[in-house]
Amino acid sequence: MIRRKAREIALQILYQKEIINLPVNEAIESYKKYFNIKNKKILNFVEELVKGVTENIKFIDEIIIKYTPSWPLERLNLTDKNILRLAVYEMFFRPDIPEIVSIDEAIELAKIYGTDDSPSFINGVLDSIYKKEIKSKFKDLKK
Repeated sequence: MIRRKAREIALQILYQKEIINLPVNEAIESYKKYFNIKNKKILNFVEELVKGVTENIKFIDEIIIKYTPSWPLERLNLTDKNILRLAVYEMFFRPDIPEIVSIDEAIELAKIYGTDDSPSFINGVLDSIYKKEIKSKFKDLKK
């Protein structure tokens, strides 16, 4: 439950950061100030996620672009784009989180914050990334 709440907050911060172009630390501090989150575990995970996405944005966006050829990054709605960014960050940079958990959590965020089409869109993109980028590479390592 702590990580799910942290993902929700991270999504909101990434969305805010993109809308008003705030530096990452300012966006995090602004959220903390106005929403008065006290739980240190939540705050720590939020910071790890937001900073991880921000620091790896070029790689993350390249992966998303590769798997959404019909949807240029600038045409994706901001919520879906940032849900994908969070999940791709976790899938590639957080070995402590199983990829399937990242996908499931992204779908849940899409159900809450996205459009009616968001959950299936997010699932399709992340499933393709998982199968073609992660699962296939894992098989190659076993050979």
